[in-house]
Amino acid sequence: MTPTEQQAPPSGEEILVQNAKSGDVRAFTELVNRYNRRIFRLARHITQNQEDAEDVLQEVFLKAYTHLHTFEGNARFYTWLVRIAVNESLMKLRKRKTDKEISLDEPVSAGEDEVTREIAVWDGSPEARFSQTEIRRILDDAVDTLAPIYRTVFLLRDVDELSTEDTAETLGLSIPAVKSRLLRARLQLREKLTRVFKKKEEDLLAYL
Repeated sequence: MTPTEQQAPPSGEEILVQNAKSGDVRAFTELVNRYNRRIFRLARHITQNQEDAEDVLQEVFLKAYTHLHTFEGNARFYTWLVRIAVNESLMKLRKRKTDKEISLDEPVSAGEDEVTREIAVWDGSPEARFSQTEIRRILDDAVDTLAPIYRTVFLLRDVDELSTEDTAETLGLSIPAVKSRLLRARLQLREKLTRVFKKKEEDLLAYL
């Protein structure tokens, strides 16, 4: 085997997974510590409920530990966790029946005429007017207002930075459907954030 044909050495994550599969509890604990905050944030955004997100978090790592032997390493371990988290979170939504008006499996047309187009131009940078903490809160609130079919795609692609292919596989969607939903999510967020920043700026000027 030539040097170019040699396999790359395993990453730190891969070593932890290998050790965990061999029964090393400390290795699995390290994986939990590495990803629990990101999984919780994802679950909270999807379920929009703190207690449900905590339940999902526990269930994700319980199932991951129980079924660790089935993880074949064809994708990143985190991507595998995300698939479990999304499934558990959507199950929570279905059980609560809080999204009756939109089916989580509803097909989405890619027609541009159906995409929200009310987008204003931000004058200046929002970062210059608001703290990073406030901007993060505003963004989180805006993401929570998205319908589940758009919110989940946005979180996986733009927050957790999964590839389009991984997102499609995780959600059982086609790649065009992922791209269409992501476009709609981004446009809707742009519109919502434009309104929020404009309103806050008007309120600020009113006090001057």
